[in-house]
Amino acid sequence: MADLPKREVENAEFVFEVMGSQKEGIDAIDLGDALRAMNCNPTLALIEKMGGSKKRGEKKITFEEFLPILSQVKKEKDQGCYEDFIECLKLYDKNENGLMLLAELQHALLALGENLQDDQVEELFTDCMDPEDEDGFIPYSQFVQRMMSNPVTFE
Repeated sequence: MADLPKREVENAEFVFEVMGSQKEGIDAIDLGDALRAMNCNPTLALIEKMGGSKKRGEKKITFEEFLPILSQVKKEKDQGCYEDFIECLKLYDKNENGLMLLAELQHALLALGENLQDDQVEELFTDCMDPEDEDGFIPYSQFVQRMMSNPVTFE
């Protein structure tokens, strides 16, 4: 078994119970969602490196395979945390008041880094976003908090 505390193993068991089963495993396309459910923020490249797939039904990841993957991902330094996301979004906070234009956030999510699709951004905004004010600004720290505390998963 991986070098994980008992509580983390129990949490991983619950994730497998919800996403698949301990006997059958989970579909490799769901590896990223399973890791995020365990409070990790892996990049798409890391998920692929750890055995994730891009097509449903290609392979399964068993619980015994998942634990070492989880342990390794928790050790990775290339994961974003709340403070990292806030620092990035401060670049768009021209008045340094905790607000940024919703249009700029939407552009960043659609065009930069591991970009999202239009429907994914809409779902993310629906689940995690406060309404924009009359000038088109949103409080970005609340958005990041909601996004990280209740991760949105895309089908």
